[in-house]
This record gives sequence, structure tokens and C-alpha cells, in this order.
Amino acid sequence: MSENNFDAEIRADFGKGAARKLRAVGKTPAVIYGHGNATRHISLPSKQTMLALRTKNAILELKIDGKKELVLVKSAQKDPVKQEIEHVDLVEVKKGEKVHVEVPVHVVGEPMGGTVVDVVHFTVAMEAEATAIPDYVELPISKENPAGHHYTVNDLVLPEGVVLELASDENIAVVTETRAAVEETPAEVAEESAESAAEENSEE
Repeated sequence: MSENNFDAEIRADFGKGAARKLRAVGKTPAVIYGHGNATRHISLPSKQTMLALRTKNAILELKIDGKKELVLVKSAQKDPVKQEIEHVDLVEVKKGEKVHVEVPVHVVGEPMGGTVVDVVHFTVAMEAEATAIPDYVELPISKENPAGHHYTVNDLVLPEGVVLELASDENIAVVTETRAAVEETPAEVAEESAESAAEENSEE
């Protein structure tokens, strides 16, 4: 069950002015939609909401008019200067229900010396149970894979019950040479040429 449990209040006043008044007293305006129900306008406690939104795809357990219900955070608007949450869009969910979300990809391990792993998909779309959305999926990498190697969807480590919405051969990351490794070759060639020239001069 969600660890983000707090009270929410139905609000009747809308618009920018009403939203500013709410934020001034430590509340964040939000809307709840989904399951064919009418959109509901609510307010959330700002501090708790800010903490909850540190997790992508956060599930909130709200108590509204004495009734508990689960909602999934779909999007949030943040003030670029004050960094406060201005508005939150929420979707009703039920325990056991499947939802479509995007989850970050975490690279685990180290690549071969002289190479780096360039991630193509920083997030992946998936279907997961609403109350069991993973915080991330892992992409294990190996020191044995040289430059040019491609990691695909098949290489991801997925929790049980998760279904990715990408083709199994879709590229997730590729191994490339570092700039230092690329520049090392001409330097080595120049060094070898100098040594060869020195040897020829000594023979003469």
C-alpha cells in the first residue's frame, strides 16, 4: 500500500487567483479524473505533496470526505523560480489495476576500459500493477562487451508482473569508445614511427 497517506479537501474555487490563495496557506491545487467519473478539484497539503513527488509515478492514498482512495500522480507543474508545486494531475486507481507508466532505466556495472555506455532510452514505457510500480528497471552491463555492442530491451531486469511496451530488440544503450581511447591510437602510431626511424638511423 502507498506510504503517502494524507487528507485532501474538495475545493469549489478555481482559477489562478484561487490557486494563489491555496498555495499561500500551504496547500496545492489538484484534480482527480478517471474511471469515467466527473473530474474533481481538490487541495493537497503542500509539504507532503512535495515529498511524495520526489518519487516518479507516486501513488497517494487520500482521505476525502472520510473516504480513502488511491490515486496515481500523472503530472505536476512546478514554478521554475520558487520550485514549488503549482498544480497536480491525479488519476483514480484500484488495487490490482494495471496502469501505463514510464520508469527510469538505471545502469548497473562498469563497461570495458576505454569505453562508455551511451543510454538511448533513459525511461521505458510499461504496464504494471498500480500499487506495485517499480521505481526503476536495471540494465546490467559487462566489462566484456566492446565498443559497438548494443544493449536491448532483452537485457533489462524486470520485476515480476511488469510488461514493457517496447519491442524486445529495441536498443536501450550502446557501448562507445571514449575520446581518450580514440585519440590514443594516432599517438601510438606516431610513437612507433619515431622508434622505427631511430632504429633505421642507428643501423646506418
